Amino acid sequence: MSPGVVQIPGDVSVRDAAVIMQKEHAPCVIVRDSDDKIGIMTHSDIVHKVVARGLDPDEVEASTIMSSPVYGVEFNQTVESAATVMATHGVPLLLVTRQNQPIAILAARNIVCSPARSGSRIAVSLKVHDGKPALTTQVAAISQLSHLGAFVEMPTPFSPGTSVSLNFYLPGSGRQIQAHATVLKSRGRMGTPRGALETQPAGMEVEFTAPTRHSASRSCCFFDHPPVT
Repeated sequence: MSPGVVQIPGDVSVRDAAVIMQKEHAPCVIVRDSDDKIGIMTHSDIVHKVVARGLDPDEVEASTIMSSPVYGVEFNQTVESAATVMATHGVPLLLVTRQNQPIAILAARNIVCSPARSGSRIAVSLKVHDGKPALTTQVAAISQLSHLGAFVEMPTPFSPGTSVSLNFYLPGSGRQIQAHATVLKSRGRMGTPRGALETQPAGMEVEFTAPTRHSASRSCCFFDHPPVT
């Protein structure tokens, strides 16, 4: 199971599901019923469908209060596409999939705080991890971000295969995002065919390998520059 998605069987009690959500810092859980029906259970479902009705959370199964059907988007779809799905179906959460496998949850607040919409870069501190003591922290800027990885702008990018840790704050969230990643591709400064002007910044494309649960659930997708090729 990829980071960012917590799945439970439908017969798990609401109390146990709530404990799992708290432990994993998850905004919701994906519930799979006995007939392989999929639903989403959120904190709001617990409050309104169990607590407010005076029901015993030990006696209520997660499948009985889950919201279904579950709407989703593929990982490479745009933020605008995700926002359209949310607006069309009136849902605040979407299941993000990759080849039909759930990998993350996208919330409406993720889209609201997207740096693409605020027109800003995200300051990020990086450290290299290669089995040796971490080097001095370097400061850079994230210009592309998704639940799978990021493009980090920096004058001297690290070589492909380098393991790094990233620490940053999403605008407006007030929460620190911490994740480990591997450098997939890197590039130096790229200019026009005549070399007169710089058209693409130097930087590196990284893939997250171990984001925290709450980090993954708060990540969002946006693309300002074309991906590294």
